Amino acid sequence: MSTDPRGSWILSGTTAAFVAALYVPCVQRTVPGGDSGELITTACELGVAHPPGYPVFTLLARLAMCLLPSLSPAHSVNLMSSLLGAAACGTLCLTVCRLEGPGPGAVLAGGLFAVSRLSWQWSMVAEVFALNNLFVGLLLFLTASFHCAENAAQRRKIAHVGALCCGLGLCNQHTLVLYVLLIIPWVLHRLYARRELNLHSLVSLGACFFWGFLPYIYLPVSSYLNTARWSWGDQTTLSGLLTHLLRAEYGTFSLAKTESPINMTLMLKAQLNHCVEDLSLPALVLAGIGFLLSSSDRECDQSTNGVVERFGRELLASVPTDSIILTRGDLPGNSMRYLYYCQGVRPDVRLVDQEMMTYAWYVAKHARHHPGVHFPGRLWHPVHPEGSDTFSLEQFLSYNTQRHVFACIGLSEGDSSWERSFYLWPMGVCDYLVPTQRQFHPERWAQRTRNIYNWSEPHNSFHPASWERVANEEMWQARMKTAFFLFDLAERMQGEGKARLSELSYTLYKEIVEAHSDYPPNWDKNLALACERLLRSGQRGHGVDGLLTCSARHFSLYLQKEPTDPQAAAIRAATADLLKERDKLRQSGRRTTGSLADVQGAAEQV
Repeated sequence: MSTDPRGSWILSGTTAAFVAALYVPCVQRTVPGGDSGELITTACELGVAHPPGYPVFTLLARLAMCLLPSLSPAHSVNLMSSLLGAAACGTLCLTVCRLEGPGPGAVLAGGLFAVSRLSWQWSMVAEVFALNNLFVGLLLFLTASFHCAENAAQRRKIAHVGALCCGLGLCNQHTLVLYVLLIIPWVLHRLYARRELNLHSLVSLGACFFWGFLPYIYLPVSSYLNTARWSWGDQTTLSGLLTHLLRAEYGTFSLAKTESPINMTLMLKAQLNHCVEDLSLPALVLAGIGFLLSSSDRECDQSTNGVVERFGRELLASVPTDSIILTRGDLPGNSMRYLYYCQGVRPDVRLVDQEMMTYAWYVAKHARHHPGVHFPGRLWHPVHPEGSDTFSLEQFLSYNTQRHVFACIGLSEGDSSWERSFYLWPMGVCDYLVPTQRQFHPERWAQRTRNIYNWSEPHNSFHPASWERVANEEMWQARMKTAFFLFDLAERMQGEGKARLSELSYTLYKEIVEAHSDYPPNWDKNLALACERLLRSGQRGHGVDGLLTCSARHFSLYLQKEPTDPQAAAIRAATADLLKERDKLRQSGRRTTGSLADVQGAAEQV
């Protein structure tokens, strides 16, 4: 155990400073993906974040904004996370120093943790994980200090500080309970074995533990004041507070709102395996190499990453004045929410979260802070909208006909009532909800949506598991949405209208594909089908030979990119028939449509 506390603190502080010097230049300057946009917006508005509320993070984030007014809200909170992550590495170094004294082992512990992928990743963005790592590091240090304490007074003091940290840590993230459930019984057992545990000390330890939960007072206070334009839940009642604290709207033992809760046994087993895993010499060598290469890795340096924020800006800029945007999912919802509430982008529009609209507290709060949106009931119930205090999506749209309404990304499943009175027209990533009596002009709409976004990110240019990849993919697929919509519309029509839409769809597909050298694989398949449909429609003005060649070529390109497609056999058969028909056409010298029965039959299977 350490006999040089001053040296331990100096070494740990130096380690944390070096890690901070490594982290800070790489911090993301704009809003990241995931929950970051919502957490920053909550701090901007002094509202309540999603369950369980994260009051400690919210208040620290607000403090960071006040201390760094020259930076954007996103940059200041991201910077705070990097400093918290560096402090977590310092506490790990300090823990080893407390057990073994200052030395290379302590620096190695903090340094390896600093350059591990997840530690680095979550220290670059506004998330609760860096703060959680800090609390874990504090608990480990206090546990080591308790173990090395020389007398009862020291143990009593450390136990009380530890109890306070346990409560504070649980105010940030509930996964800390995995450590708390192990540390608290061990501390109580050690105190009992030394005859230092009595009723008075037990009560005082419990009081310190519950004192740590005091930040949760922020939740009912914020909810009662009701000044935040964005805030989750209604904590003005005990029932509402407990619902939020216990994550009842997510599932109490779930880490997120999913179809099924996370298996707690598997999570504990994975945590235990991680804790007992030994570091071998090869692992240390690889970690050292990773440390040297980390600064050059694009995933590590997020300082120039503005993809998610630009995604949100493009969506907001694309809609007309005074529109209502029905958001769905974290990517469009949180990115636009941050820009709207924290940066003041497009104050004329109204953001309505589809999932949140299923809660009565959200409808009430939104109606107060955004009077331009009208709700025909207490809440939207997608499955049973016929209740006395619920409403359907059709009713909501009918109550807001004075505004343009857009859905980004898509509409929630379960309520198809809107189909009786409204159409969905593609508008890039979003869809425009239009009354059925409004006439659709294909050429005008194609022109309006042709260059709706100014997006220049290359295809497949981000890590597959990143939010940037999702945003980039949405933007690339948005280029094709109008062409696909016209193609699908043509399939349901006959006569001259079918031929007209088929030709327009083909023209758009061909224009988009030829404008890019690297693009999503499904573009080839779509263009090949558009060529085949144009052939079938008998539309004049396009060479049959060229259409046959184009269709066969892009079917082949698609199979090269997606060889495991379930329809691969049908696509190969269609390609063979297309080439056979083209060869016959060339031999006969014909330049008219001729008989394409074989081609049509094969294409029907695709």
